[in-house]
Amino acid sequence: MSDPVKVVIVDDHPIWRDALERDLTANGYDVVGAFGDGESAVRAAPALRPDVVLMDLALPGRSGVETAADLVAGDPSVRVLMLSSSGEDEDVLAAVKVGARGYLVKSARAAEVLDAVRRTAEGRATFSPGLAGLVLGEYRRIKRDEPDPLAVLTDRETEILRMVSTGRTARQIAETLVVSHRTVQNHIQNTLRKLQLHNKVELTRWAVDHGIAE
Repeated sequence: MSDPVKVVIVDDHPIWRDALERDLTANGYDVVGAFGDGESAVRAAPALRPDVVLMDLALPGRSGVETAADLVAGDPSVRVLMLSSSGEDEDVLAAVKVGARGYLVKSARAAEVLDAVRRTAEGRATFSPGLAGLVLGEYRRIKRDEPDPLAVLTDRETEILRMVSTGRTARQIAETLVVSHRTVQNHIQNTLRKLQLHNKVELTRWAVDHGIAE
Protein backbone atom coordinates (compact mmCIF):
# COMPACT_ATOMS: atom_id res chain seq x y z
CA MET A 1 0.00 0.00 0.00
CA SER A 2 1.51 3.33 -1.04
CA ASP A 3 1.99 6.16 1.39
CA PRO A 4 -0.63 8.93 1.30
CA VAL A 5 0.22 12.08 -0.63
CA LYS A 6 1.67 14.71 1.70
CA VAL A 7 0.11 18.14 1.25
CA VAL A 8 0.95 21.56 2.64
CA ILE A 9 -1.74 24.26 2.53
CA VAL A 10 -0.79 27.94 2.37
CA ASP A 11 -3.72 30.36 2.65
CA ASP A 12 -4.22 33.39 4.87
CA HIS A 13 -7.98 32.80 5.33
CA PRO A 14 -8.42 30.43 8.33
CA ILE A 15 -11.92 29.27 7.36
CA TRP A 16 -10.84 28.41 3.81
CA ARG A 17 -7.62 26.80 5.07
CA ASP A 18 -9.51 24.65 7.59
CA ALA A 19 -12.07 23.58 4.97
CA LEU A 20 -9.31 22.51 2.58
CA GLU A 21 -7.55 20.56 5.32
CA ARG A 22 -10.79 18.85 6.33
CA ASP A 23 -11.67 17.84 2.75
CA LEU A 24 -8.17 16.62 1.94
CA THR A 25 -7.87 14.59 5.14
CA ALA A 26 -11.30 13.04 4.62
CA ASN A 27 -10.18 11.89 1.19
CA GLY A 28 -7.00 10.17 2.29
CA TYR A 29 -4.43 12.95 1.92
CA ASP A 30 -1.87 13.61 4.65
CA VAL A 31 -1.95 17.34 5.40
CA VAL A 32 1.47 17.79 6.99
CA GLY A 33 1.23 21.56 7.40
CA ALA A 34 -1.16 24.50 7.04
CA PHE A 35 0.18 28.05 7.04
CA GLY A 36 -1.21 31.54 6.75
CA ASP A 37 1.84 33.05 5.06
CA GLY A 38 4.53 32.09 2.58
CA GLU A 39 7.49 32.71 4.84
CA SER A 40 6.34 30.08 7.33
CA ALA A 41 5.75 27.55 4.56
CA VAL A 42 9.23 28.09 3.07
CA ARG A 43 10.86 27.65 6.49
CA ALA A 44 8.94 24.47 7.26
CA ALA A 45 9.09 22.80 3.84
CA PRO A 46 12.56 21.15 4.18
CA ALA A 47 11.41 19.26 7.26
CA LEU A 48 7.89 18.48 6.01
CA ARG A 49 8.92 17.46 2.49
CA PRO A 50 5.43 17.80 0.96
CA ASP A 51 4.51 16.19 -2.35
CA VAL A 52 2.08 18.97 -3.18
CA VAL A 53 1.79 22.55 -1.93
CA LEU A 54 -1.72 23.94 -2.37
CA MET A 55 -1.27 27.68 -2.19
CA ASP A 56 -3.13 30.95 -2.50
CA LEU A 57 -1.71 33.64 -4.74
CA ALA A 58 -2.41 36.65 -2.51
CA LEU A 59 -0.54 36.17 0.75
CA PRO A 60 0.62 38.64 3.40
CA GLY A 61 4.30 39.57 3.05
CA ARG A 62 5.81 37.17 0.54
CA SER A 63 3.42 36.66 -2.39
CA GLY A 64 2.30 33.28 -3.65
CA VAL A 65 4.50 33.66 -6.73
CA GLU A 66 7.56 34.50 -4.61
CA THR A 67 6.76 31.63 -2.25
CA ALA A 68 6.36 29.18 -5.13
CA ALA A 69 9.71 30.28 -6.57
CA ASP A 70 11.44 29.77 -3.20
CA LEU A 71 9.83 26.36 -2.63
CA VAL A 72 10.81 25.06 -6.08
CA ALA A 73 14.33 26.45 -5.70
CA GLY A 74 14.67 24.65 -2.35
CA ASP A 75 13.28 21.37 -3.68
CA PRO A 76 12.71 21.03 -7.45
CA SER A 77 10.60 17.90 -6.86
CA VAL A 78 7.90 19.79 -4.94
CA ARG A 79 4.70 20.35 -6.93
CA VAL A 80 2.96 23.66 -6.39
CA LEU A 81 -0.74 23.98 -7.21
CA MET A 82 -1.99 27.55 -7.04
CA LEU A 83 -5.54 28.13 -5.79
CA SER A 84 -6.54 31.75 -6.21
CA SER A 85 -9.53 34.05 -6.58
CA SER A 86 -7.67 35.70 -9.47
CA GLY A 87 -7.92 34.31 -12.96
CA GLU A 88 -6.01 37.18 -14.55
CA ASP A 89 -3.66 36.12 -17.33
CA GLU A 90 -0.62 37.80 -15.82
CA ASP A 91 -1.15 36.10 -12.44
CA VAL A 92 -1.47 32.66 -14.02
CA LEU A 93 1.60 33.07 -16.21
CA ALA A 94 3.67 34.52 -13.36
CA ALA A 95 2.91 31.45 -11.24
CA VAL A 96 3.70 29.00 -14.03
CA LYS A 97 6.96 30.75 -14.91
CA VAL A 98 8.33 30.22 -11.38
CA GLY A 99 7.46 26.52 -11.40
CA ALA A 100 3.80 26.07 -10.39
CA ARG A 101 2.42 22.85 -11.88
CA GLY A 102 -1.19 24.01 -11.99
CA TYR A 103 -3.60 26.84 -11.28
CA LEU A 104 -7.21 26.70 -10.10
CA VAL A 105 -9.58 29.56 -9.37
CA LYS A 106 -11.37 29.42 -6.03
CA SER A 107 -14.75 29.11 -7.71
CA ALA A 108 -13.81 25.46 -8.41
CA ARG A 109 -15.92 22.84 -6.66
CA ALA A 110 -14.41 20.79 -3.83
CA ALA A 111 -14.34 17.70 -6.05
CA GLU A 112 -12.36 19.63 -8.69
CA VAL A 113 -9.81 20.75 -6.10
CA LEU A 114 -9.36 17.20 -4.81
CA ASP A 115 -8.95 15.88 -8.35
CA ALA A 116 -6.45 18.64 -9.12
CA VAL A 117 -4.36 17.73 -6.07
CA ARG A 118 -4.35 14.09 -7.19
CA ARG A 119 -3.33 15.01 -10.73
CA THR A 120 -0.63 17.36 -9.47
CA ALA A 121 0.78 14.64 -7.19
CA GLU A 122 0.96 12.38 -10.26
CA GLY A 123 3.04 15.03 -12.04
CA ARG A 124 0.28 16.19 -14.38
CA ALA A 125 -0.43 19.83 -15.13
CA THR A 126 -3.86 20.98 -13.93
CA PHE A 127 -5.62 24.22 -14.80
CA SER A 128 -9.10 25.65 -14.49
CA PRO A 129 -11.07 25.61 -17.77
CA GLY A 130 -9.79 28.31 -20.07
CA LEU A 131 -6.42 28.65 -18.37
CA ALA A 132 -4.78 25.62 -19.97
CA GLY A 133 -5.09 27.22 -23.41
CA LEU A 134 -3.53 30.42 -22.09
CA VAL A 135 -0.50 28.59 -20.70
CA LEU A 136 -0.07 26.44 -23.81
CA GLY A 137 -0.23 29.54 -25.98
CA GLU A 138 2.47 31.22 -23.88
CA TYR A 139 4.76 28.20 -24.12
CA ARG A 140 4.32 28.18 -27.89
CA ARG A 141 5.11 31.88 -28.06
CA ILE A 142 8.27 31.42 -25.98
CA LYS A 143 9.34 28.49 -28.14
CA ARG A 144 8.71 30.49 -31.29
CA ASP A 145 10.77 33.42 -29.98
CA GLU A 146 13.72 31.28 -28.91
CA PRO A 147 16.71 31.58 -31.22
CA ASP A 148 17.58 28.53 -33.30
CA PRO A 149 20.40 26.82 -31.34
CA LEU A 150 21.97 25.71 -34.62
CA ALA A 151 22.14 29.26 -35.95
CA VAL A 152 25.56 29.77 -34.36
CA LEU A 153 27.03 26.78 -36.23
CA THR A 154 28.19 26.62 -39.83
CA ASP A 155 26.76 23.96 -42.13
CA ARG A 156 29.98 21.99 -41.87
CA GLU A 157 29.99 22.17 -38.05
CA THR A 158 26.39 20.93 -37.99
CA GLU A 159 27.26 18.09 -40.33
CA ILE A 160 30.19 17.03 -38.15
CA LEU A 161 28.07 17.37 -35.00
CA ARG A 162 25.58 14.86 -36.41
CA MET A 163 28.42 12.46 -37.16
CA VAL A 164 29.92 12.90 -33.68
CA SER A 165 26.51 12.00 -32.21
CA THR A 166 26.78 8.54 -33.83
CA GLY A 167 30.02 7.82 -32.00
CA ARG A 168 32.30 8.22 -34.98
CA THR A 169 35.84 9.37 -34.26
CA ALA A 170 37.39 12.50 -35.75
CA ARG A 171 39.55 10.29 -38.00
CA GLN A 172 36.51 8.38 -39.30
CA ILE A 173 34.67 11.64 -39.95
CA ALA A 174 37.69 13.01 -41.79
CA GLU A 175 37.76 9.94 -44.06
CA THR A 176 34.04 10.28 -44.80
CA LEU A 177 34.29 13.98 -45.64
CA VAL A 178 37.67 13.65 -47.36
CA VAL A 179 39.26 16.34 -45.21
CA SER A 180 42.19 16.29 -42.81
CA HIS A 181 41.93 14.95 -39.29
CA ARG A 182 43.07 18.36 -37.98
CA THR A 183 40.27 20.11 -39.87
CA VAL A 184 37.65 17.92 -38.20
CA GLN A 185 39.21 18.47 -34.79
CA ASN A 186 39.14 22.22 -35.35
CA HIS A 187 35.46 22.10 -36.27
CA ILE A 188 34.69 20.06 -33.16
CA GLN A 189 36.58 22.49 -30.93
CA ASN A 190 34.79 25.45 -32.51
CA THR A 191 31.43 23.75 -31.95
CA LEU A 192 32.26 23.01 -28.31
CA ARG A 193 33.20 26.65 -27.78
CA LYS A 194 30.10 28.04 -29.48
CA LEU A 195 27.75 25.74 -27.55
CA GLN A 196 29.70 26.21 -24.30
CA LEU A 197 30.28 22.48 -23.88
CA HIS A 198 33.40 20.66 -22.67
CA ASN A 199 33.74 17.33 -24.45
CA LYS A 200 32.27 15.01 -27.06
CA VAL A 201 30.05 13.26 -24.52
CA GLU A 202 28.31 16.56 -23.76
CA LEU A 203 28.24 17.30 -27.47
CA THR A 204 26.44 14.02 -28.20
CA ARG A 205 23.94 14.63 -25.40
CA TRP A 206 23.28 18.12 -26.74
CA ALA A 207 22.65 16.74 -30.24
CA VAL A 208 20.18 14.17 -28.87
CA ASP A 209 18.38 16.71 -26.68
CA HIS A 210 17.94 19.07 -29.63
CA GLY A 211 16.76 16.36 -32.02
CA ILE A 212 19.64 16.64 -34.47
CA ALA A 213 21.43 13.36 -33.76
CA GLU A 214 21.64 10.96 -36.67
